[in-house]
Amino acid sequence: MKKVILIAASALLVLSVSCKKKEDKKDPTKAETETVTTEETETKKITFSLEPKSDSKVFGKVVFAEKDGKVTMSAIMEGLDEGKHAIHIHEKADCSSADGKSTGGHWNPTAQPHGKWGAAEGYHKGDIGNFEVKADGLGTITFTTDQWCIDCDDENKNIVGKAIIVHQGTDDFVTQPTGDAGGRVSCGGIIQ
Repeated sequence: MKKVILIAASALLVLSVSCKKKEDKKDPTKAETETVTTEETETKKITFSLEPKSDSKVFGKVVFAEKDGKVTMSAIMEGLDEGKHAIHIHEKADCSSADGKSTGGHWNPTAQPHGKWGAAEGYHKGDIGNFEVKADGLGTITFTTDQWCIDCDDENKNIVGKAIIVHQGTDDFVTQPTGDAGGRVSCGGIIQ
């Protein structure tokens, strides 16, 4: 009787070790999948429309997406004259006035002179620059920086509560404080 119990116990032990080895072979794959899932970074995103201002017919769509400490702005606009046009971030997400001036001046939290993005002489955090518009009135721009953030605690980087303004003219990167970019022809508030 003892031999039968011993043989049965041995068989049970062998069977359980065999099953354990099969489980171990599956676990590493499962752990890798979970690691990949937990290592993915969060993407914050704000999408909004641009509305015509100053009796223009300029409208469009803007998307801000933040991932891995960088914010990318992608904008598409229609109804502009062919050529170069300026685009800036302005102080307030208030597009209520007919001329877009309710947004205030360029967003400039670090009190720098107006200039081309990255210039040693200085530039506003809202000085995005110029983009090209084709003969059909369509213009696009994509801009990426680590100097902005979406809804973070750093007031020198947080773009939420600001506005995008598209200008009728070209930014000359010299004239203070606006770059002589002309009227504000389209506006959209960066709000969540």
